[in-house]
Amino acid sequence: MRIVSLSPAATEIAQAIGLGRRLVGISHDSDWPPEVGAKQVVTRPTVRLVGLRSRTVHRRVVAAMETGSPLVALDEAALAGLRPDLILAHDLGDGRSISPRRAREAVGRLGLDSAVVGLDPTSIEGVFHSISTVGAMAGAEAAAMRLVERMRGRLGRIERKVEKRRDMGRRPVRVVALEWLDPPFAAGLWVPEQVRRAGGWDLLGRDNERPGQTSWSAVREVDPEMLVLMPSGLGVNEAVAEWARTRRPRAWARLEAVGRGQVFVVDGKAYFGRPGPRVVDGISMLAEIFDPDAFVDVSPVAAWTPVE
Repeated sequence: MRIVSLSPAATEIAQAIGLGRRLVGISHDSDWPPEVGAKQVVTRPTVRLVGLRSRTVHRRVVAAMETGSPLVALDEAALAGLRPDLILAHDLGDGRSISPRRAREAVGRLGLDSAVVGLDPTSIEGVFHSISTVGAMAGAEAAAMRLVERMRGRLGRIERKVEKRRDMGRRPVRVVALEWLDPPFAAGLWVPEQVRRAGGWDLLGRDNERPGQTSWSAVREVDPEMLVLMPSGLGVNEAVAEWARTRRPRAWARLEAVGRGQVFVVDGKAYFGRPGPRVVDGISMLAEIFDPDAFVDVSPVAAWTPVE
């Protein structure tokens, strides 16, 4: 079987369940694990977004959504040359990916006999289902089941420790997680669930919904104990640089999180923005940030840092 992945999350899932040799094509933003860099790339951005300030990227994404102009193009010649049996697609809902619908239209135009599977989870359970679906479609059910069982096992151990700490009197940390900085966007989809399972309470998060624009006034109104900044598509170093360029809002210094020195930047791209195997790593990371006395050295190396 020849597989093409049109999203980083699908690429990570395929690699994690042992389908690396069958994976013949990937999206331009698939970068994990490192060995996927040798695969043929079948998508390309149509608008430059890398290296631009948050507000500029936001304007371009909004403009693309309003005009119906996708931000990513499919290299149909490359796809035709790869002759995939299975195409994995994930619709981000903002034009930054090749949706299952666009993939099916391309398959029809090219006369390919390819099955297109759409992966669009909105929760942690949905991520597990996506992994199982890829395994079922690619004849790797057992490997997919083992991966899901390992992820569930890790998640269960985190949750049991969180519950134990709660029984000892530790209350959930009042958090605001932001997936965009300028303008600020409250976390959505599976991220509020990641926060909750790690021992926090996302005050502005939107379970199972797309991240939504909020305001610094709204952040000030709920006055969280902790701010977690996870800009979409940015690694930790890029996010730190973006935060350094972002103007602080009025009354910034009066936020409880700021006064307590509890503002953190995390690797949003790897551990929060991709619905794949590393979502549990993201939960481990948050658990360590929320309760460092109970969770020691459980997060990925250099994946988060405090900021001012």
